[in-house]
Amino acid sequence: MSNIPGFTEKEILADALEAQKSATALYNLIANECATKELKDTMVNLLNDEHNLQYGVFTSMHNRGFYPTPAAEQQKVDQAKQTFAPQAHCNC
Repeated sequence: MSNIPGFTEKEILADALEAQKSATALYNLIANECATKELKDTMVNLLNDEHNLQYGVFTSMHNRGFYPTPAAEQQKVDQAKQTFAPQAHCNC
C-alpha cells in the first residue's frame, strides 16, 4: 500500500472502509427510489459491486489485524435468533 504522509496504513484502510459503507448506503437508498425496473436493476448491480469492494477492504483490514472479529457467544446468537425469527416470516 502506498505511503501517504501523516497517515498509517490502518487509517487509510479505515477511511476506505467508511467510504464504502457510505457508498453502499447511498446506492441502497437510490435503488429504493427508482421509478423503473431497468434503473432499479442497474442500481442494485452497482450496489452489489460496492458491497464487493467493501468486503475487499474489510478483508484486507481483518487479515492485517486492523479489524478483529471475535466469535459471538452462543447465548447471544440464540437471543438474536429468538428476537429476529418472527420478523423473518412475512405474511405479505
